[in-house]
This record gives sequence, C-alpha cells and structure tokens, in this order.
Amino acid sequence: MVHPQALLTELDRAPEVAAFERGGEVTTRASVKDLIGRFTAGLRAAGLGPGDGVGIATAVTPEGFAAIVAAHVLGCRVVCVRAGLPVPQLRHIVEDVGALVVDEASESPELLGTVAGALILRIGPELLSVYEEPVPSGRPGDIATVVFTSGSTGVPKGVAFDYRALTEGRVWRAPEPGSAHAKLGAGFGRFLLFGTLSSAVMLEQTALCLLSGGTAVIPDGLPDFPWILPRLRVSAALMTVPRLHQVLDVLRAEDVDLSDLRTLIVAGSPVPPHKLAEAAELIGPAMHHAYGQTETGMLTVCGADEGAGSVGKACDTVEIEVRDADGAALPQGREGEVWVRTPSALAGYWRDETTTAEVLREGWVRTQDLGHLDADGYLHLSGRARDVVIVNAIIHYTGPIEQAIAAHPDVDQAYVVAVPDAHTGEAAVAFVLPVPGHSPDFDELRKAVAAELGEAAVPARFELVDAVPVAPSGKPDKAALRASVVD
Repeated sequence: MVHPQALLTELDRAPEVAAFERGGEVTTRASVKDLIGRFTAGLRAAGLGPGDGVGIATAVTPEGFAAIVAAHVLGCRVVCVRAGLPVPQLRHIVEDVGALVVDEASESPELLGTVAGALILRIGPELLSVYEEPVPSGRPGDIATVVFTSGSTGVPKGVAFDYRALTEGRVWRAPEPGSAHAKLGAGFGRFLLFGTLSSAVMLEQTALCLLSGGTAVIPDGLPDFPWILPRLRVSAALMTVPRLHQVLDVLRAEDVDLSDLRTLIVAGSPVPPHKLAEAAELIGPAMHHAYGQTETGMLTVCGADEGAGSVGKACDTVEIEVRDADGAALPQGREGEVWVRTPSALAGYWRDETTTAEVLREGWVRTQDLGHLDADGYLHLSGRARDVVIVNAIIHYTGPIEQAIAAHPDVDQAYVVAVPDAHTGEAAVAFVLPVPGHSPDFDELRKAVAAELGEAAVPARFELVDAVPVAPSGKPDKAALRASVVD
C-alpha cells in the first residue's frame, strides 16, 4: 500500500458520512473522493507525474485538501503555499515547482509573479471536468511534500518528507487500536479546521480526523476562541500556547459551554506547569499538551493531569533518547539533547545537505531541544539547544530561566531573549506578562532565578509587558521582543 491509499480506503468505507462542513454546506466522503479523482485526471492531463514539483495555493477548503491528495496520488512533490508571505520568501518556496494549483481566494499578482514560467492551474470546471479512479503511484524514495518553516530566523527551511514516511508513518493511516492516535482520534468527531493547509500539524490532524471517521468543520473567517467551540459544536481543536492564554483570559471571566469538547491539543511551545494546571481546571479533561516538530510530527501527548511538568510519553512508533554532547545516551534523570526516531520523520532538508547532516544521524533526528526522561518514561523539556544567551563566553539556556520566572505566583508568562552587550558580549532580557491584577517584584524574580540557576543566569534587565507579539507560526515572537529593546 502506498500513500494516500489508506485515506482513499477510508473515504470508500463510509461514502455518505460528512468529511467537511462549512456553514450549511456539507461535503461527503464520496464527494471528496470524486474531487480527488477529478484533480488526479486534471493534473495528469497537465503532464504531471512522479517527481514533479507542484505548488498548491488555496484557502482552507475541501477542494484544496483534495488537490493535495491528488498530487500525492500521482507521486508529485507537493509544496503548499501560505498566504501573506513576503515576495522573497514566496520566491524561495516556489522556485522548484513546475505547476501551481490556485483558487480565486489565493491568486495574487505577487504569487503569480514568483512562478513565472510555471504552469498555472486554476481550480474550476475546466481542471475538474474529467474523473479518473485515483490509484496511488508514488515511489517510496521520492519526496512527497516539502513543508517550509515560518522563516522567522531568515530564509524558510524546506523540510522534505518522502513517500515512505507518509506510507509507513502513523499520520496518514488508520489509527492502531489502543494507540495514542486512536485515543485522540476518538474525540475527533468534529475537528475545527482553520488557518492554512500549508501547516503540517493542521493537515496531519485533519488526516487523523478523517481516518478516525470524523468531520472537519471549517469556520467562516478567523475563529473567535473560545466562543467558536460551542457555536460549531466542536469536539476537537488544535491551538498554540498564545491562543491558550487568550482562551484562559476569557474563561476566568465568563462561562463558555465546552461540554462538546473532547480533545483540545496545545502545541508549538512548552506550557508552564502552573498554566497547564489552570487549563485543566477551566477546560477539564479535554485539555492535552503535545510535543513535536515539523521535522518529526507529534512525538508525545498527555492529558493535563498526567506526568506533572512533562510533555508526556512517546507516542507509538516513536523512540526517544536523551544524549550528551558526544551523542552518547544518558540515563534517566540526566539532562541532555533529545533525539528521536520515528518512521514519520523527514528525509532531509530540501537542497540543504549541510543542515540535513547536522540533524539526521543514522535514522535518528536531533531535535535540538533539551530535557530529560523520568523513571516513568515521561519527557521533561527545559529549553532549546539553540535558544541561548552567551554572557562572558558562558552559555545560558533561556528555557530554564523562563521557567524559573514563570513559576512566581504573580507571573503569567515569561520570555527571555539575548541582546548585544558591549561588556559581556550578550545579555539576557526578560519580558514578563503579569497575572491580571498583580505586579511582580523584579527583585523577587531575580532571587528566584538565582536560587534556581545561580547568579550568572539572572537577566540583566526585566521588562513588564501587557501582551506578547505572536509570529506567523503562532508562536511567541521573540524576534519582535528583541527588536523592541535593541536600537
């Protein structure tokens, strides 16, 4: 079986069940299968086949999803294009595609200008006039999709996955009974699908929804959390940590009916333990915390009431080791870099052999995250190996500093960044978002960091903020925080 055969089989299994819902319009699984067949015929007629690069720029629609699946049926290399990217990043992302599938909502002069010479395939009656039974023809070693990172640190990196990973990994096949994905999938009767189909995690969760027999519910416009959840009777949703903070702000002051919610997955960055405890209290057993990367997919998941302070245990098919700087495995309780092995992992970085060699080692992925495994197998993260402040040639990881500050009862969130310093090379600046109605004492925060990590780790400067900027990836925008204090 080759990807996406498992999905096609599921669509055939229950053809009358709703696959997508938007407003009053329902798209059944039979209709999605029909769209996939029509896209398959249209793309093949355009001369596309195994190994060809196809850009897909669409809104979040059943048609956009079907176009992605059809390109995979043909064995193409798919690049999903997010709306709103600056032209230099657009040009970098689509430079290797020979054809671009686009809908009316996503077509723009800027986008078309970056793919000069590429074949433009507009979604409409002409492209979808003929049906062909979709029979997957992807080759295991060919690249199936390239997912580009947000580019917040410069040029977006292309994370490439081959057809073997999509076929053998757990994401695009029916969940194994009793597995973490099966338990999550049981709550995906109505999954909130929003944002962009270029998001690897959103696309993966949509696959989990459909393969678990559920319906992907698409809101009109941007979702207004948390009110969108009861209004659309959502049972499962995915959100970033900044959005969780916004939801909790509302739930502290208002009653919102979350009785339909079964699974709320928060991912993208660590959730401080005190915040996770509050989320469990206000949201209930639906609250889940997940850890993963674009390069690997979801690695761990846990409910808010298990593995205190951890991000959970390894999902089925995932192996986790913590290693020292020389790559040697460390015993339980010892902190080091987190290495993982999973069939869902990337094949490499697109046209970047140097970074590929740094991250991929004999089938293992270096996450460049720091943490340790406890005696029960729960993974505890402490920071990013690259998220550091180098003061007087001594490396300080920002994650542990942020945790020490956020543990103070007057602090809601804390973020630490490195800024240039004429005397020490770099200095740490801490941005503190207080608990509403509270005013943290900076001297107390300094003492808390010193007690936990030593005087040398205490930030040189503290800044009180009433909001934290959010990057296009949905994560806290540390670059913007840094820019606010660097001349």
